[in-house]
Amino acid sequence: MDQNYIKEQQYLKAKKRVKDIKGFYSHFSVYVVINLFLSGIIIFGLTRDENYTLGEAITHFGVYSTWLFWGIGVFFHWLGVFGFKNVLGKSWEEKKIKELMDQDADRDRRILKK
Repeated sequence: MDQNYIKEQQYLKAKKRVKDIKGFYSHFSVYVVINLFLSGIIIFGLTRDENYTLGEAITHFGVYSTWLFWGIGVFFHWLGVFGFKNVLGKSWEEKKIKELMDQDADRDRRILKK
């Protein structure tokens, strides 16, 4: 294969990876900012209009429901960008194989010393 073609493919793959990572960080940033805003609005509304105490308002499920359900989506986005590829991807397999081979070699050396 042409060396320039390989370099171009590597560049395009890296560029896509950077775009995916930036997309996740943008998603996560919006998630945090919007949920902090919504939580504040809900707590303020509960303590003002519905006569909840601050403690009752803070523990109200409505304050955390958006965090929870949108958080599930953020978690799966994180898995798509960082999770499965890094945890059980090709590099993980190679590291695990090397680790197991090193353990076998250590065991064999201890046996031979005896």
